[in-house]
Amino acid sequence: MSERDITLRDGRTLHIYDEGDPDGVVVVEHHGTPGSGLSYPPDVELARERGLRLIGYDRAGYGGSTAKPGREVADIANDIEDVLDELGVEQFASLGGSGGGPHTLALGALLADRCVATASIASPTPWEAEGIVQMAGMGEQNVEEFTAALAGQEVLEPLLEREAASIRAASAEDLKDVLATLLPPVDRAVMTGDRAEHSKANMDRALENGVAGWRDDDLAFVKPWGFDLDGIRVPVLLWQGGQDLMVPVAHGKWLAERIPGVEPHISEPDGHLSIAVGRLGEIYDWLRSHF
Repeated sequence: MSERDITLRDGRTLHIYDEGDPDGVVVVEHHGTPGSGLSYPPDVELARERGLRLIGYDRAGYGGSTAKPGREVADIANDIEDVLDELGVEQFASLGGSGGGPHTLALGALLADRCVATASIASPTPWEAEGIVQMAGMGEQNVEEFTAALAGQEVLEPLLEREAASIRAASAEDLKDVLATLLPPVDRAVMTGDRAEHSKANMDRALENGVAGWRDDDLAFVKPWGFDLDGIRVPVLLWQGGQDLMVPVAHGKWLAERIPGVEPHISEPDGHLSIAVGRLGEIYDWLRSHF
């Protein structure tokens, strides 16, 4: 893996991770909330086997990337366009899970001239979406977090500082207890061993410079995203778990009914984390097939 900083058009820095097959086709990966671009080595190997070059990054305010207070989801398009230009990449596919879901969908709408396909795992819906109660079925911690986000930065930030302190203080094996209200049994089962170690390292990287990225993600999720779902003009693969307590299954079903040409997979036995564990190889295959 190589890591580097790329200077964006507005002067901010985006920290990127370049791995997988260096001669492969490019998949841009968008991490969850809170999270960083630090990837799980066995997942990188799945990509390498398929001829995929993975470009990950720390979203603004996370890890090594400069914060952009007040950002909206659509702002990711300029950031990724600058990264692709710097790397000399013309075409790419996009994959995002959880908090990365809205961002991968954004590229399908806003960079459709370069994005060949986009895949979304457990993405929330836009907050102003009609026909869904966003927090219905969410675990208690997420209900508290989004209630605070709706109340504004001055309420949200202290809550995130407390949550971040708990994450930093936890061991890898204790992380599932810190996130207890958000993990159904199927997700607790995968949050062990090497995956738990990776999750801990990923979140520690995300939060090493504070909670700005987490704060700005949450605030961006409870306001308009800056693009319309019906403006997505590339093939979309959507996966959603029926047991998910972070992003309830109703979100995936709502998106599946409204994204043009989407290929939806609602997996009732899966939770939030287990889908990527069990399905990543076939998701990579699907993305590879669109080049």
